[in-house]
Amino acid sequence: MFDALTEKLQQIFDRLASRGKLSEADVDAALREVRLALLEADVNFKVVKEFLARVRERAVGAEVARSLTPAQQVIKIVHEELIKTLGEPARLNLSGQPPHVIMLVGLQGSGKTTTAAKLALQLRKNGQRPLLVAADTYRPAAVTQLEVLGKQLDIPVHSEGTRVPPPVICANALRRAREAAYSVVILDTAGRMQINDEMMAELEEVKAKTHPREILLVADAMTGQDAVRVAEGFHQRVGLTGLILTKVDGDARGGAAISMRAVTGVPIKYLGVGEKMDALEPFHPDRLASRILGMGDILSLIEKAEGAMDQRQALLAAQRLQKGQFDLDDFLKQLREIRKLGPLSQLLEMVPGLSRLGKEVSPEVTDKQFKMIEAIISSMTLEERRHPEILNASRKRRIARGSGTDVQAVNSLLIQFRQMQRMMKELGRGRGRGLLSMFR
Repeated sequence: MFDALTEKLQQIFDRLASRGKLSEADVDAALREVRLALLEADVNFKVVKEFLARVRERAVGAEVARSLTPAQQVIKIVHEELIKTLGEPARLNLSGQPPHVIMLVGLQGSGKTTTAAKLALQLRKNGQRPLLVAADTYRPAAVTQLEVLGKQLDIPVHSEGTRVPPPVICANALRRAREAAYSVVILDTAGRMQINDEMMAELEEVKAKTHPREILLVADAMTGQDAVRVAEGFHQRVGLTGLILTKVDGDARGGAAISMRAVTGVPIKYLGVGEKMDALEPFHPDRLASRILGMGDILSLIEKAEGAMDQRQALLAAQRLQKGQFDLDDFLKQLREIRKLGPLSQLLEMVPGLSRLGKEVSPEVTDKQFKMIEAIISSMTLEERRHPEILNASRKRRIARGSGTDVQAVNSLLIQFRQMQRMMKELGRGRGRGLLSMFR
């Protein structure tokens, strides 16, 4: 989402880093460019003005002047002020007596129904018993969609068709939740093409009947400045407690994420990062700020790996690596685990120092390379995978035919694997203990 902004900011900071000392004029020139980059990224102009005023006050002061690396100090200040603008991390308030009601609001097309199911899945993973409520009676497909998603995830859905008024449906669902001991009730309320009094009055009635613990605005990150206006409108009428930004994996310019928190004072609680049901991430301001500035996000990468990868297999691989026994069969298994994490370009962007490389790597190209490697190793016998030194010319020709490649591709893979094996042995001798500890 922030690719264009990240690239421009990195270019600005590169120019700063090329200077030894920074004058006030240097800082002002850089901040003018930062201002333009933020405005082009759809960040609200008031937010930009306040953000840069805070940065400048610190950047032309003593903490930069006395620093041995002034450019790095300016980047550090921008990073800290960006975190401040994005706000403190906030989690759902599920205190008090259950069932806790979470009311999702937003315009039509923002992804409310899908987000309701994603949120229910995440809460169930955290030990809650969620009940989904199909309260969007104006779009018949929304009721069916929620019922289908609920069935897929094995999460119960309370629906009463499209003729019962939404406030009544929500009140009945809350009664059912109390009787059946559901701990969380998620209300998928109706969206409209635009904010209007009829819509708001209905939401106010739902709020009065269910007393929600959380009222979360589901906003499409791709709507830019409009998202800020929508957030203000909902906040004034129903009192938002948080925001969920959807479609942040798209080509949005990212300004909504920076602006909405600052303009409304309401925290962003989740980011929708894909179409899969588990593609809903808790919002971490510090991690997002690091990614915007091209500093990577190693914590999110570790969490992604922990959620997707087989921990037992990773431990066995680490033990074999330490003993210098890591073979092509192990490599194939680890490659398949890595592919579960998503496109390689996205993973590289999370690693500090490799974010630029991530943008240069095409997901289509890396996926093709992964499939080719997988096809070559899969065309080998188990003995050949464990003892690649037995691969003679005839065996390589057979493997090339079986994988739809050529002998050159097979040789190239074997050379790269031998180089990797040597590196693995170095790790196993103790130089990589810190890395291996991640698998324990």
